[in-house]
Amino acid sequence: MDFFHDQPATVVLVTGAAALVVVVFRELWRPARNVITIVHEAGHALVAVLAGRRLSGIRLHSDTSGLTLTRGKPYGPGMVSTALAGYVAPSLLGLGFAGLVGAEQTATVLVVCAVLLLGVLVMVRNVYGVFTVLLTGAVLFAVAWWTTPTVQAAFAYLITWFLLLGGVRPIGELQSKRRRGRARDSDADQLARLTGAPGWLWVAMFFFVNLGSLVLAAAWLLG
Repeated sequence: MDFFHDQPATVVLVTGAAALVVVVFRELWRPARNVITIVHEAGHALVAVLAGRRLSGIRLHSDTSGLTLTRGKPYGPGMVSTALAGYVAPSLLGLGFAGLVGAEQTATVLVVCAVLLLGVLVMVRNVYGVFTVLLTGAVLFAVAWWTTPTVQAAFAYLITWFLLLGGVRPIGELQSKRRRGRARDSDADQLARLTGAPGWLWVAMFFFVNLGSLVLAAAWLLG
């Protein structure tokens, strides 16, 4: 870890720039977005279980969309919290990871990623979903098993930045689809039907939570 003691700002900036490139450029974003979808659906699933709903399965699709199926009352706080969790999950996880890498707990970041992937793998109910989770897990395993602690630490920073930056872009994509009438069953529109608050308000809330997470985490990492 001497490299990180000597040049921590360089590592933070380089990994942040790399994550930004992946998020900005469509050719890189499209395959990488599957990771955001995995975390998004894991957020739905975890909150559903905590809220007392029964988890039926998760589906991940080749267009990078996903679906988490739960059973329980189709209304009430449990359903609202489940619908609310997806879009904010990547950014909140990235915020948590920022705290961990700032405390030099990079191994914990990799362990949390492994546990998350295992949990999703158990619940995935389609072939593409299994393939996506296994491929992501293979990359994580290769880094954890065959690379040095220095590379692992850089990878943890990269994951953190990607979750933080990658958590913001889907909010714009969501609102763009809503304007074109192509997202009538989106999380924001489900929340609108459940609560009576307009869908745009939920989109705005997703955006400000995720942007706030990015700003706070960046202050930690760059400070």
